[in-house]
Amino acid sequence: MMNRSIPTTLPTAIRILVFLALLLLASFSFTQTPAFDLVITNGRIIDGTGSPWYSGDVGIRDGKIAAIGNLAAAPRTRTIDAGGKVVAPGFIDMLGQSELTILVDPRLPSKIFQGITSEVTGEGNSIAPLNDAILQSDRSGYDHYKVTPDWRTLRQYFARLEKQGMGINLATYVGATQVRRMVLGDDDKQPTPEQLEQMKMLVRDAMKDGAVGLSTSLEYAPAPYAKTDELIALATEAAKSGGIYATHMRNESDSVLEAIDEALRIGHEAHIPVEIWHIKVAGKNNWGRMPEVVAKISAARAAGADVTADTYAYTAWYNDFSAFIPPWAHDGGTAKLVERLKDPATRTRIRKDMLTPSRDWDNEWQEIPGPDAIMIGAVENPSLLSLQGKRLSEIATLWNKDPMDALFDFLIQDPSTGVAVFGMSQPDVTLALQEPWVAIDNDSEGTSPEGILGQAHPHPRAYGTFPRILSKYVREEKVLTLVDAIRKFSALPAQRMRLTDRGILKAGMWADVVIFDPATVHDRATFDNPKQLSEGMDYVLVNGVPVIDQGKMTGALPGKVLRGPGYVP
Repeated sequence: MMNRSIPTTLPTAIRILVFLALLLLASFSFTQTPAFDLVITNGRIIDGTGSPWYSGDVGIRDGKIAAIGNLAAAPRTRTIDAGGKVVAPGFIDMLGQSELTILVDPRLPSKIFQGITSEVTGEGNSIAPLNDAILQSDRSGYDHYKVTPDWRTLRQYFARLEKQGMGINLATYVGATQVRRMVLGDDDKQPTPEQLEQMKMLVRDAMKDGAVGLSTSLEYAPAPYAKTDELIALATEAAKSGGIYATHMRNESDSVLEAIDEALRIGHEAHIPVEIWHIKVAGKNNWGRMPEVVAKISAARAAGADVTADTYAYTAWYNDFSAFIPPWAHDGGTAKLVERLKDPATRTRIRKDMLTPSRDWDNEWQEIPGPDAIMIGAVENPSLLSLQGKRLSEIATLWNKDPMDALFDFLIQDPSTGVAVFGMSQPDVTLALQEPWVAIDNDSEGTSPEGILGQAHPHPRAYGTFPRILSKYVREEKVLTLVDAIRKFSALPAQRMRLTDRGILKAGMWADVVIFDPATVHDRATFDNPKQLSEGMDYVLVNGVPVIDQGKMTGALPGKVLRGPGYVP
């Protein structure tokens, strides 16, 4: 320690000067604590953990939370007065689908106006790896968004994201369907031992590139062609790098319990945590079965299985219109599917399969009350734009056709169409949302009311999921508390995704923060008019930078790529 005593032998004038110098030095040392970039004052802090709110100030420096407490005297560049509103961690979307649209409008207004600051994506078909055959097959999607795919690996895709900037943080799985297509194409066949090794190597490489785990979407061809053993082999590779297995299960209707068994088996044999995406019981014949699903997963958890789930809490799902067609008819890819739909004999066989109840595939035609339960969403064929938002029953009348023929003919003109399907019961949806191990997913790409993205007619969840839960399920129906909703939006998904530096408000964490009034925050998007931004997020900070400031989008792009634990720089 420095000896700051003043020798008594020095002349008085010099002693006074030395004393003043030491006093100045002490004062200088005391003020060396750097100023905060931003301090949020007068907030009700809900930290994400499930604990009750408390009062305090939040100090942010260099993108991170530097202090929480009474910071009234602390120097800072900017103050935000929360005025008694809620200050909470930014929301984490457990399935976001924005990997392409973030290249179109990196601000992702539909997400940030909901309070979403981080997204996990990559549902079975991930953005990479890519080869020429996949690019050719999927060309219409890239052309629709006017995106040039100049990457082949996840590492290259992440580099492109970081170069352009993005409004939220983004993580992705590597899709089991993607690696299958890399090696086997779109055909209904099984891999040889050598081909399976190639697929495992692609998973290993993707994990090193920063994937957070392996995903499946087992309803959509060519995914159903994969046997469970193939998925276990791929999941085992992801597990070696600390990854997670996330799944849109093989069946969400009549065979939902068997599908859960498959997911649990993959988790057990691959030694990997399991996330069940958009948990549901689909189809009118299954309404009321959510208690069975909840009991099965709760029992598995009690027995030691690391399994959780997420939900978007609407009674309609949204997927490919082509999912109504049995898997065998997709063999060989989209062009082959269209050929089969044009062939009268094959078309008759497809119709028969759709009219026959089956537990062997997720037959959505058997799950809906009727053709009015199908609403046309996004189309790629410009000549069909006027039909977005219409029900299949309306189109059948318009075209003077049987509803199933209208479905087939629509797919011939646009096999990439997306549809909203009204096939769940509200009590089942509510029960799933209430489970302590269920987080929230948007299950929709980030979008905008403007530009190319504004041409689509999405499911309203694209714009409204998180605020809708706050208004409908917390404020109006009181089936969730505000504190638990915030936990499901933040700490729970961060814990599941191993995001150890996000998801709660605590010193040292990245400053993903939202400020809103729980009495007024609400969604505006409806099925008939979905392109409406949610309201009530006064401030949304991503890594300490406001992307919403006083309720307005700033255009800032402070997001980061969130890489998995197996990442090798």
